[in-house]
Amino acid sequence: MLGGITGEEITRVLADAKEKGVEFVDLEFVDIMGTPKMCEITTDRLEDALESGTWFDGSSIEGFARIAESDMFLVPDTSTWAPLPWTQNKTARIICDVYSDEKTPFAGDPRQILKRQLARAEKMGFDYKVGPELEFFIFKGMNGSGEPEAAQVHDSAGYFDLATRDEAVELRQEIVPALEKMGMRIERSHHEVAQGQHEIDFTYGNALPIADAVLTYRTTVKTLSKKYGLYASFMPKPVYGINGSGMHVHQSLWKGNSNLFYDASNEYCLSKTAMHFLAGIMEHARALAAITNPTVNSYKRLVPGYEAPVYICWGRINRSALIRIPRNLGGREKGTRIECRFPDPSCNPYLAFAAMLAAGLDGIERKLEPSKPVEERVYGYEAEKRQALGIKTLPETLEDATNEFLADKLLTDAMGQHTVEYLVKIQRNDWNGYKTQVTPWEKERYFGVL
Repeated sequence: MLGGITGEEITRVLADAKEKGVEFVDLEFVDIMGTPKMCEITTDRLEDALESGTWFDGSSIEGFARIAESDMFLVPDTSTWAPLPWTQNKTARIICDVYSDEKTPFAGDPRQILKRQLARAEKMGFDYKVGPELEFFIFKGMNGSGEPEAAQVHDSAGYFDLATRDEAVELRQEIVPALEKMGMRIERSHHEVAQGQHEIDFTYGNALPIADAVLTYRTTVKTLSKKYGLYASFMPKPVYGINGSGMHVHQSLWKGNSNLFYDASNEYCLSKTAMHFLAGIMEHARALAAITNPTVNSYKRLVPGYEAPVYICWGRINRSALIRIPRNLGGREKGTRIECRFPDPSCNPYLAFAAMLAAGLDGIERKLEPSKPVEERVYGYEAEKRQALGIKTLPETLEDATNEFLADKLLTDAMGQHTVEYLVKIQRNDWNGYKTQVTPWEKERYFGVL
């Protein structure tokens, strides 16, 4: 069977579709920027698609094939089968791997790129587990031009506020069960720091299904928000003057049931493996930003003063650090992890996890050592003190991040030539388009005086 699908798996999916009354199936995949795409089939075609895959035209997909080689192939992953609760199970989705033909995985498929890095980790004896925390904003609706209505956030509540101020409680109470019905384990949901900002946290796990879960999460949040006449945005910095949205990624390496990041004798409960991994992330942080923070808008969030990390350092109580070491009850092995705080929810989760894993494994292979932890708020440091401590900063613009990425052979090799070529082209087009715009700020600042 294609993609290693067994007859038992096909039988399971077909039986579930029949039992739940599924009529249509969305065959989903993502483009290079992490935007979900799909083609829809009826359940009459489902068995054939599971057994033999299905062709599609990849020439118009961002970062996929050229016109001359447009025929591409979708291979469903049965582990991602899920009826969509908001359609009353009329429609189900299944996430697919993209192939160049019936036998050849497509080198530019983000899912395949993550699989390659996971295979590399497995050869080194590691299972890579992640737990992303995606923040998002809710706006009051859309205007005729398809933009959030006058950028009006949905409420004026703050961090962990009660339902008396948090007006999206009912919406979150519909999102959470929907996510759980689609196989996700939800830990908690709450209002975030900024007005109209929210977070729903799900349990950590192996990186590939968690990357799939990120797509499910974003699609579900946006779809159910529309049901309430609202608009959900995962834009990193949608509103000036308040906090932006991050995607903090908790991560650790395991072997079986053993957390290889754990060492009870260390002050931070971190093993040598964890320290080397952490050092690898810091070593490649400036280049990683092009993957973990891939938009022009990403760098409006990465500025001092709004809790988003700017400085390349690590610590436990220092929330201005690039990497934080969360406390866990009693120093338990299971809870030992590092938290990368710089990624944002505009990223492609497959590429982001693959890139961070590649950087961390490089740190292990080279036995890199991190700098000393910094437990003070770095935002208050003078430039001279940061320089003396060797604390570097993340890139300030997408252009800078793209250039750093191109100069980092480890990460460009991890992404592959095809992805590098298309990603850099997209990012440079975005940057050139942005820097030639005349913004409302410029008009307000200069029009009346010049």
